[in-house]
Amino acid sequence: MSPAHKMPLELDQHQGIDMEEFAQRLREIRSARGLTQARLAELLEVSPRVYNRWERDAAIPRLDTLVKIAETLEVSLDELVGRKELDGDVLKIRNPELHSLYKEIDRLSDEDQQALVVLIDSLVKRSQFQRMMVG
Repeated sequence: MSPAHKMPLELDQHQGIDMEEFAQRLREIRSARGLTQARLAELLEVSPRVYNRWERDAAIPRLDTLVKIAETLEVSLDELVGRKELDGDVLKIRNPELHSLYKEIDRLSDEDQQALVVLIDSLVKRSQFQRMMVG
C-alpha cells in the first residue's frame, strides 16, 4: 500500500484508551473553558456535526486531531484521553487568555500580586453589584 493510501492513525480500545471517557472528558473540558461545541469545532477547523459525534462517543478523532484538541484546550494528551487526572487549573478559569496569564501570577512580586488581588476583588464586587441592580 502506498503512503497516500494508508489508513489514518486513530486511537481506540486496543491502545488502552477508553473513548467513552474521552467523550465525557472532552465535554467537561470544553464546558469548563466556556466554549460551545460550535465554537470549538470552528477553532479545530472541523464541522460542528463531526465535533458533536466525538462528544457523543459516536466517532473517534484522528491522532493529529487529538493533538490539536489538546493544544486548543491547553491540556495534555494524557489529560484529554483520561490517562492522567486533570490539573485543577483546567476547570477553574474558562477564558483561555486569562488561564494563560494565571500561570504567570506566581512570578509576580508580592507587591504586584497584592495589587492584582485588589484589582480582581474590585472587579468581582462591581460585577456582583451590577447583577444585583439588574436582578
